[in-house]
Amino acid sequence: MSPLSLRRWSWIHKWSSLVCTVFMLLLCLTGLPLIYHHEIGHLLGTDVEAPALPAAMGDNPPRGNIDAVLASARELYPNKIAMYMSQEADEPAIWNVTLGDHPNDEHYKPIAVDARTTKVITEPAFEGGVFMSTMFRLHVDLFAGLYGKLFLGFMGLLLIVAVVSGVVLYAPFMRKLDFGAVRHERSKVIKWLDLHNLLGIVTLVWVFVVGATGMVNTWADLLLKYWQHTEVAEMLKPYEGQPKVLKMASIHDAILRAQAAEPGMKVGFVAFPGTPFSSPHHYGIFMRGDEAFSSRLYKPVLIDAATGAITDRRELPWYLTALLLSQPLHFGDYGGQAMKLLWALLDIATIILLGSGLYLWLKRGRAARTAKQKQSAMQETPAMARSTEAS
Repeated sequence: MSPLSLRRWSWIHKWSSLVCTVFMLLLCLTGLPLIYHHEIGHLLGTDVEAPALPAAMGDNPPRGNIDAVLASARELYPNKIAMYMSQEADEPAIWNVTLGDHPNDEHYKPIAVDARTTKVITEPAFEGGVFMSTMFRLHVDLFAGLYGKLFLGFMGLLLIVAVVSGVVLYAPFMRKLDFGAVRHERSKVIKWLDLHNLLGIVTLVWVFVVGATGMVNTWADLLLKYWQHTEVAEMLKPYEGQPKVLKMASIHDAILRAQAAEPGMKVGFVAFPGTPFSSPHHYGIFMRGDEAFSSRLYKPVLIDAATGAITDRRELPWYLTALLLSQPLHFGDYGGQAMKLLWALLDIATIILLGSGLYLWLKRGRAARTAKQKQSAMQETPAMARSTEAS
């Protein structure tokens, strides 16, 4: 690589890293507790667990009618409408019901209902309480909504540029050193530089994957709107001009029809009419696989909310599939405790990587200023001597 090319790559790496470092540090720090959000929720008492049932009901009691589940939730807020119903893959005994004043209500009420007894368990804290909700919002959008998401997406793009440019620079830098060498006999700055390079190459793939998937996640709102204006709009053409649904069909029967149409799949969540994942005339029933990874991939089944008949079902477009695939890869919460531990260790290593890069930049800047001051002093000394001689 020519010296000119090397300087260009060095400039790209330096400034792409500097611009995104503070925000990447924030994302790594807030992402660490999010890896263990279930465990933290359990410790804080905000994680909802299905209550134990009497032994007489057996180990696998029958599930209650889903219309009764919805009715139990609505008894708490009879003036609100149903927005969503969902089930976690690892907690099928609980229906999470979301009620709001309108289909796009951001101040919704989450209610956990026992899927077996159809009785309300609790009203869970939003996103696991104040601490976890703060971590979540900082990590997702900096409390700035869509603009915050897009800004963090741009920071993710800069991170990818920094990773690529760092790889380009790594080979010529390590040409005269053994792989992973840390020169302990040298100055502190040199030791931190070697450690920075070592951590960078060790975490290379993980940082690239997490950065890329995080960037894709920031586009979620835009991708969803595009899907609504293309494929969903096409599916809803037969309903143009039809009046609003006044009396809705049984959601229990609608779910049974969706399960019969997609054997081997389970219900992930249900979107009620008017919400972003459905239409004013449909239940959107999103089916998922039953494996750790496939449980994040959904197949929508649209059911006429007035008649209960299936009107359309199709695979999600590639861009929404890519979005859904990026989420488990980003948070690393689909492979059990071993994968969570690996993600946490790599997250900590990345925090050290980013911090060491910031430290090196500050030290180099200070050293450059010191060298410049010394040079100025050396230039001034002969001039002062000549001035003294002349006088």
